[in-house]
Parts: sequence; structure tokens; C-alpha cells
Amino acid sequence: MMYFAPLLADEMAAMDLSVELSKNLLTTNNVWMMLSTALVFIMHLGFAGVEAGFGQAKNTVNILFKNTITPIIGIISYAAIGFYLMYPGFEVPGWLAFDAAGWNLFWFAPSTADVSAAYADAGYTYWTDFLFQAMFAATAATIVSGAIAERVKLGAYLIFTLFFVGIVYPIIGSWKWGGGALDDMGFYDFAGSTLVHSVGGWGALAGVILVGPRIGKYVNGKTVEKPGASVPLAVIGVFLLWLGWFGFNGGSVLSADPGLVSFVLVTTSLAACAGGLGGFLAAYFAFKRLDLGMVLNGILAGLVSITAGADVINPGGAVLVGFIGGILVVLSAVLLDRAKLDDVVGAVSVHLTCGVWGTLAVGLFSTNPEHSFLTQLIGVAICGVTAFSAAFAIFYVLKKTVGIRVSEEHERTGLDSHEHGIRGYTIVFDE
Repeated sequence: MMYFAPLLADEMAAMDLSVELSKNLLTTNNVWMMLSTALVFIMHLGFAGVEAGFGQAKNTVNILFKNTITPIIGIISYAAIGFYLMYPGFEVPGWLAFDAAGWNLFWFAPSTADVSAAYADAGYTYWTDFLFQAMFAATAATIVSGAIAERVKLGAYLIFTLFFVGIVYPIIGSWKWGGGALDDMGFYDFAGSTLVHSVGGWGALAGVILVGPRIGKYVNGKTVEKPGASVPLAVIGVFLLWLGWFGFNGGSVLSADPGLVSFVLVTTSLAACAGGLGGFLAAYFAFKRLDLGMVLNGILAGLVSITAGADVINPGGAVLVGFIGGILVVLSAVLLDRAKLDDVVGAVSVHLTCGVWGTLAVGLFSTNPEHSFLTQLIGVAICGVTAFSAAFAIFYVLKKTVGIRVSEEHERTGLDSHEHGIRGYTIVFDE
């Protein structure tokens, strides 16, 4: 037996080392996922800045109130039902399922419950996964907020958010990320060009159609510009969103894999830069001016466009995808105005138009030969019809019941003083 003792000791040491390495890997992955969650969370501040910056000063508090309450409702509704609709664990890939076991685990499991060892291939914990996914869910609702700002009833918007984030978004998301029918079909959306951005964009389009344009926006066939309250605030908001996208896309690797995470961050940044450049050039040719607003939206357009394929499109392709996205956002904004569809921040153009483009771009530029343009197109169409129909139905019911638009008096004088009793910008002179 003495001859086997060293061998046995070596094997035990190797096993101990393997266990220790697994623990360290879990910790590293989980820390990166939690950091990514924080970065996605800060995007809500970015959305608030963009919307308040592009909106009129008389509605600043109302805009900030909506952007504050949206993640609150979004996270709670996602915890109540959305998480278990989105990740039901389809036994056979399909269109609808619910994970009752997960619901019980979330709400009634003790803090000592071990939900880390076998969860997500031991990549991160169950609780981290919920938080990361909840931030994505709330983002989809925030997209709608900016499009219909300055004239939508606060109560109606909050009810819409409850249903859209709690039910519509997670069901559509489950078809790909939950292992449902689109995933089985081969549809690919790495971080949500369609599942987050265009879903939110379709909701925004439905809202814009049913709420109608702001008073005085379209007069005698011409579009009347309504100056935003703070250009600096809008710029800060866009850069906060760009920062948050490192977590949005980088966290979607679902591990701290150094090679893939860094690759994703490179393609994300290059697409953002190219989108800003595309927006700048397209706006210059269209409007004959150096349009800062279109550069800002071009950056966001590039980010949305690369989100579906940030891990499978090489850097050269990322530049082209982002640049085209920047051009498309300008063309989309022009067409929406011609159709008298009033979108305060350009949410439909950024998130819907570029979300669709980015998802289709996977079929054109992906380095994975299994990704098909036709499959991407079918997936986009299915998600689009579902999201728009559901959002339109929710808004329509609200319009016929509680109403979705504020009174003409409140809209003309501003929502801040009527609904909140304070103003966003107040100068007090001491006497």
C-alpha cells in the first residue's frame, strides 16, 4: 500500500485544486455579471438624461418621474411573473410556458439555499441572473417612455408598463433566450437588438400612433421644432448609455471569459463610433447643418445595431453595421415626421429601425455560417407582429377606458405644475 500512497495524495490534491479553481471561476464570473448588472442599471439614468434633455423644460419633472418609476415597476413586475415566463425551461420548444418551480424558489427559498453550484453551468448565481435580466426588462419599457413624452397620462403609462414588462416582453424573450420556438428555429439575438430594443420600439410606435402628436408639432404640413430643455443633459445621457452598454453587451457573454468579453466590448465601441459618424454625415446632407442631436442618436443607433451580433460580427463588420445604423436613424426620423408620428427623443428610429437592422445584419455579417438571413427575418417579423399588436391593444384599451392623453390645457402649460406641483428648473432670487 505504501507505493500507492503518493499517487493517492496527488489525486486528492488535484481534486482539491479543481474544486478551488471552480469556486474561483464562479466568483469571477459572478462578479463580472454583477458589475454588468450595475452598468445596465445606470442606463436608466442615461435614458432619463436623454429624455429630459430633449424634452421641453415645462415637462422635466414629469419626464424624470416616469424614468424613476419605470425601473421600480419594471423590476417588481418582472419578479412577480416576468422572470418565470421568460425562462420557463421548455420541455419541448414552443410558444408559452411558465416555471412554477422557479416562482416558488424565488419567493420562498431561504437565503441559505444553494442555487449556485449547478445553475447556468456554475457560471453565476440564480440571484445575479434575475437582477441582470430584470434590468433588461425595465429597459424595454423605458424606450416607450421617451417616444410618447410630454402628452401621455402618467397613470396610463404606468399601467402599460406593468403589462408590457410583466407579460409581453418576457413571453417574446422566452422564444429565444428561454429556449422556445425561435431558438429551436435557429434565430440569433445575442444581447437584444430585437428582444429588447425593437420590442420596446414597437411598443413606442404603437403609443405614438394612439397618443397622437404634441399640440403644434405639425402645422400646415410643416414640422415645428420644439427646443429641448438641456442639450448638455442629453449629451450626458447618451454617454451614460454608451457606458452602460459595456454591461449590456459585455454581460450578455454570461461569463467573464476574457477573450469573448473583450471582443464584444471592441465591436460595441466601434459600432457606436461608426453610428455617430453615420448620423453626422446623413444629417449634414439632409439638413445642411452640424446636427448634434443626430450624432447622439447615431451613437445609440450604432449600439442598438451591433447588439444582436456583437459576439459573431468581426470589428470590420461592426463598423459597417454601426455606420449604416447611423444613416438609418436619420432617414427614419425624417420619414416619421413626414407621417406626422411625433417621437420626442427618436426612440422609434433608434430602437425599432436599428433594432431590426441589427438583427438582420447577423444574417449578413456573422462569422457563424449557421446564421441565416431568412431565419433572422422570420424571427424579426414574429417578434414585431406580436410586440406591436400587444402594445397597440394595451394602449387602445387604456384609451377607451381611463384615457391616455392629458388635457389640452395641461399640455400647453406643462405637466410639471399641474401633475407634480414643482418645476424642473427654478431660479429663486433672494430679496
